[in-house]
Amino acid sequence: MPIIKSARKRVKVAQKATVRNAKTKRSLRTALKSFQEAVTTGKKVGEAHREAQSALDTAGKKNILHKNKVARKKQQLSKQAKAAGSKPTAKKTTTKAVTKKAAPAKKPATKAKATTKKPAAAKKAPAKKTTKK
Repeated sequence: MPIIKSARKRVKVAQKATVRNAKTKRSLRTALKSFQEAVTTGKKVGEAHREAQSALDTAGKKNILHKNKVARKKQQLSKQAKAAGSKPTAKKTTTKAVTKKAAPAKKPATKAKATTKKPAAAKKAPAKKTTKK
């Protein structure tokens, strides 16, 4: 056990991070195994694929796996899911879709009347220079 106070704190922080990372790794492995099982049985491949990709994204976001490894694994999963005959399924959202309103048509530009001419704006005086003493 370290003697210095900051080193003791780092040990505690590292232990918490270790537990958190282990939990993420375990959920990742579980999701990947359930995906492999779904591919072999051919049932609910799309749902298992979505969960496995989500677990991979989480691991990548928390720097448990390198981003390139996450991308490679996701590509492999997609390839296996496609070979199993599964179509990619989008995650269902409970919120209502927002419909875009059509933008009003722009009116053609018209020429401004020449009789209403505004006076030219007065120029500002340059800023005063300060000298160093």
